[in-house]
Parts: sequence; structure tokens; C-alpha cells
Amino acid sequence: MTPRLDPRLAARGYALRHEPEIGSTNSAAKEALRAGADRLWVIADAQSAGRGRHERGWVSPPGNLHASLALAAPCEPTKLPLLGFVAGVALIEAIIALAPDIASRLALKWPNDMLLDGRKLAGILLEGENDPAGRPSVIIGIGVNVAHSPEGLDQPAAHLAAKVPWITRDSLFDALQKAFAETLTVFDEGRGFASIRQRWLASSLPMGQRLRVKLPGGTREGTFAGLDAQGALRLEMESGPVTIVAGDVFVLP
Repeated sequence: MTPRLDPRLAARGYALRHEPEIGSTNSAAKEALRAGADRLWVIADAQSAGRGRHERGWVSPPGNLHASLALAAPCEPTKLPLLGFVAGVALIEAIIALAPDIASRLALKWPNDMLLDGRKLAGILLEGENDPAGRPSVIIGIGVNVAHSPEGLDQPAAHLAAKVPWITRDSLFDALQKAFAETLTVFDEGRGFASIRQRWLASSLPMGQRLRVKLPGGTREGTFAGLDAQGALRLEMESGPVTIVAGDVFVLP
């Protein structure tokens, strides 16, 4: 099947480019943004050079969702990282709209992952780029294990078809494009982040969940204590609370 752009979103300036196979949807969206694109979705049936955070490879077989959205100057530069929360809220709400019975089995994990039954289901990658006018802009890559679970990761993976086989790549994208447009409107160039933050926390790992955070200088362990007003992770440790702005998070038993 072929993914389709909702006509109502096309009327609002969104566009869609679909490729059977591509190196990376993020790279293609970045090139398009440099050439003047805005609100452009790039979707590929498969990627040969998909990537996640810190340039890790992202396994990208047909049947899974590999999509990137190019946004030209959607907010002031300091607020661009907050769009990862916008994407996370849109994605989890899109899945729940299609399969409400699994809502309690889904969870957002800071900063940009989604879990199903405690296993990695999806990842979000933000990459900065300037538009032709030199304004700081962003590419939001979204990868979801719909039909297949990759192997050999640093954490167990899950895929949707094992739990809700009626969800396909295209039905998920159809729900996602609508949910993303709604959450981006609520975000309102950053002015509505408090609302997005509240919705993100409503779908996150539970407060008190034990976490290990890998940092450049070592690791820290503690319990999840929410997000601060700027989206940083709050971690409650034996020595007291700390705020973490960047790191890799692993869920502990």
C-alpha cells in the first residue's frame, strides 16, 4: 500500500514524499528543508542507512514505519528540543486511537522512546538544520516497529503486530499525521509546552520507576520523578534529586 496525506492537512501546508527505499528519511527531509520545504513528511518503505540517537544504526525493514517531518523555523531555537515531546505525545495518542485496549501497556520513556510491555517500540530523532533563510529549523525522525522487532539492540524490542495485528504502517501514519498536526498546534511555537508536558507525563513511565541514566561521565541510578518546566529529566537519588538534560535512560526492574 501507499501512505496518503490527509487532504485537510494538505490544505494547511503539509506535504508528503514517499520512497520505496532510501538511505535515510531524516537525510532526505534535511535536503528538502535546505531547498525550502516546510511541513514535509518523508516516508520510506525501507531505509538502508537509518539511524537513531548518537549515530546508532536503526534497523529499517519493510512493514515498519520510517518517517521524518521537516519543519522550517517552527519556534525559537531554544525551544526546538521540546518538539521531541510533541512527537512523543502525537505518536502514543495515534496508537491509542487505533488500539485503545493496549493503552496501559504503552509508555513514553525520556527523552524520545516509546515502550510496549517494557520493550522498545519506537524512537524519535531530532536533528537541527537551517532553512534557506538561515533560520534554525528541525527534522523529526520517527521509527516504529510495526511489523518487525529488530534484534541485537542494547535493550529488548517489541512490535505492534504481535499485539494488535490490524495496525499497519499506513494506518499508523494516517493517525500520526493528524495527531502531530494537532499537538503542533497546541505547542504553539513553545507557548503551549505546559499542556504538551502534562500529556506526555500522563503517558510516561510511572513515577517512582527505577532508572539508570548513562551520561558521558558515568551513570546515575534513581527513580523517575517527572520533568521540569523545560523538559529535563528529574531523577530522585539517594543523595537527593538531580536534573538531567541529556543522557540514555534504561529501565531497571
